[in-house]
Amino acid sequence: MIVCVCKSVSDRKIRTAIADGVDSFDELQFELGVALCCGKCEETVRDVMAQSGVCASSCGVAHHDHHQAVPLTFYERKAA
Repeated sequence: MIVCVCKSVSDRKIRTAIADGVDSFDELQFELGVALCCGKCEETVRDVMAQSGVCASSCGVAHHDHHQAVPLTFYERKAA
């Protein structure tokens, strides 16, 4: 699956880079150029890293459960 459309980087390419010794998000950005253009792929790249077991502390995100409810806060807009 293509993760970074801007740089045409797939999850397979990310996993290969990890297998070759890349062990941080910053290093992955440097090597593959992910999340440098529009940045929309950053969360997915970090998820792929977490799934690969690299990311417990290095990429800044812990693997999270996508099925867990997230509390929402609504704000009322007041006229000036």
